[in-house]
Amino acid sequence: MITADFHTHTDFSSDSDQPMEDALPALMNKGIKTVCFTEHMDMDYPGGEFILDTAAYRARVEELREKYRGRIEILFGVELGLMDYLAPRLNDYVAQWDFDFIIGSSHLVDGVDPYYPEYFTEHGDYNGILRYFESILANISAFGEFDVYGHLDYVVRYSSAKSYRPADYTELLDEILKKLIGMGKGIELNTAGLKYGLGWAHPHPELLRRYRELGGEVITIGSDGHKAEHYAWDFDRAGDILRNAGFDHYTVFRNRKPCHIKI
Repeated sequence: MITADFHTHTDFSSDSDQPMEDALPALMNKGIKTVCFTEHMDMDYPGGEFILDTAAYRARVEELREKYRGRIEILFGVELGLMDYLAPRLNDYVAQWDFDFIIGSSHLVDGVDPYYPEYFTEHGDYNGILRYFESILANISAFGEFDVYGHLDYVVRYSSAKSYRPADYTELLDEILKKLIGMGKGIELNTAGLKYGLGWAHPHPELLRRYRELGGEVITIGSDGHKAEHYAWDFDRAGDILRNAGFDHYTVFRNRKPCHIKI
């Protein structure tokens, strides 16, 4: 059984209305013993919607840690929206806080969120996905203060997903995976893909298997939930997904240090 959700959002993220305290009973009811909140910090997001009040967030985590001590472990994380030119600002930001865990994610490509239809209208499915993967490579070449890369093929949620095959991007994806492994970074199994009806969790099973074949070991599990009912989404399937990709463990982080847990 998977007992740690390492990608969760509450109302400290501007795309969630879920109070943090109300999230905790929902997580415990689903058998979660360790939660890492990973609130959004996306510098230079158009409109500035995803700027995190980190001080208030940190204080709330400390308050709830004390209140829920012995019932659920609460860890202090962040999901950084990466763009290569932001590296100096992101390094300064990370240095100010004692995060347990940092997800690096791509939410924008050339300043555009693929969530919006204009992205694929402009690029088309194949090139839109290709450009997204190219941006990941640029991001990890510029910035390394993260622990795992989030939802590696997130962009596919908003494309004509049936046309997506990781094999169509093998050379580029191998370069990304090898670089992450060489940097000592991991990836995540993000079950939101199942919630969005893709039929698979992020990343695609072929991509997850390839990461393992290349020697990747660091793999966290996160629901990417923004409301109580979405936390630990389909975690009953997560163990089998990992086993089918060649893993016998998943990873948790405390104080930015990885610890593998047997499935």
